[in-house]
Amino acid sequence: MPAPLTAADLSAVTAFAGLPDDTLAWLLAHGENRRYGPDETVVQAGDAAQYMMAILAGGLQFYAERNGRAEPVFRIEAGQVSGVLPYSRLRTIGGRGVAVGDTRILLLHRDLFPELERTSPELIQRLVALMSDRVRDQTRGQERDDKLRALGKLSAGLAHELNNPAAAISRAAATLGARLGAQPGLLSALAGHCPAPEALHALAALAHPRPAAAGAPTASALARADQEDALADWLETQAVPDGSALAGGLLAAGLGAPELEEVAALLPPAARPAAFAWLEGQLGTQGLLRDVQEASSRISTLVDNVKTYSHMDRGGDFAPLDAAAGLESTLNIFGYQLRAKNIRLTRDYAADLPPVRGQVSSLNQVWTNLIDNAVDALPPGGGLTLRTRRVPGFVQVCVADDGPGIPADVLPHIFEPFYTTKPAGEGSGLGLDIAQRIIQNHGGRLEVTSGPQGTEFCAWLPVA
Repeated sequence: MPAPLTAADLSAVTAFAGLPDDTLAWLLAHGENRRYGPDETVVQAGDAAQYMMAILAGGLQFYAERNGRAEPVFRIEAGQVSGVLPYSRLRTIGGRGVAVGDTRILLLHRDLFPELERTSPELIQRLVALMSDRVRDQTRGQERDDKLRALGKLSAGLAHELNNPAAAISRAAATLGARLGAQPGLLSALAGHCPAPEALHALAALAHPRPAAAGAPTASALARADQEDALADWLETQAVPDGSALAGGLLAAGLGAPELEEVAALLPPAARPAAFAWLEGQLGTQGLLRDVQEASSRISTLVDNVKTYSHMDRGGDFAPLDAAAGLESTLNIFGYQLRAKNIRLTRDYAADLPPVRGQVSSLNQVWTNLIDNAVDALPPGGGLTLRTRRVPGFVQVCVADDGPGIPADVLPHIFEPFYTTKPAGEGSGLGLDIAQRIIQNHGGRLEVTSGPQGTEFCAWLPVA
């Protein structure tokens, strides 16, 4: 049985300091005096939120269950107040609260708040101010966590996007090294047979890739294999023993038996193996260089997308913006997630769309949230549509998915702060609230329609 509390014990709580004696006496008469040992659980996640808790000694450490682990969230020290406060809408405890050391707490049931308001309006005002501060701090923390969570997702996607061209460059560099290392020996072998100058000129003339004919049908894999077999057979008739190893590279450069016959006729039979191997090596090297250039260009494009998305190269002021360009830079960051779920993407952008006046980084945060939610809602193979339209005085930007839709009982609450249907640790319930506030700060509005055929969010932004 804990020792009885005194007015001096209550005065150590910041919110109770300086209160009249009759108010402290009321708290002593109506509050419950509880004592907890070190690491003892005081509240559990999911418990009904029934009590205001004034920490008189010790403290409370709160944990949230995230990804199967208990992660520390915040701590309440002696002299502070936690739990339910007057006018709070808190109904359920969100995490587990554990006593830090020997802990003593005064509990006051929420049903007593009306009587407390009649007894001490001053204390009610203090507690309401405390609740406002707590909500503001919590909102800032959740907004920061949401941004970090979004950054983590985008970083993972960007890493996958960069990995493919980087791996292509690495493979091409290794193959280039092997090919370039073999060229001097092939040239020496070719020169050793003293081919005529006109033969060397003809050979050099072929050492440039031929452009593919515009509109030419692409050969099937089976037809391609037949072509390689035919060219390999022809090369063997020209005394080239490793014709099968050269046929694929020569065909990829647009060279078949008809193009090679003229050179073969000018070369001594003994020079043909080195000549055609040198030719295939030259053409293959140029193809690998094109691969490196394409992969490098892809990396540069991704870097430009990140710069556009993050607003790295511009100030944070409002300026005329291309809404479709913002959608595209955000979409490119989601490339890996879209491919991972095989999502069908449709772009429906209006022509000659006027610019909107806005902040790139803020609007990209909106597009990120809407696209991320759509991708989460879609099953593999689902469809995502990005749409822009001009309406009188506004540009309408819509993100639509053909997923199962938002349940009718959830739809009215989706813009409420902290409202989420995602599992603990996967969403704070602030994403759509933040998106709505950003659009409102731009002088626009954010609307949603949803049904069994899918969900569509539309942002209306004033024309610049």
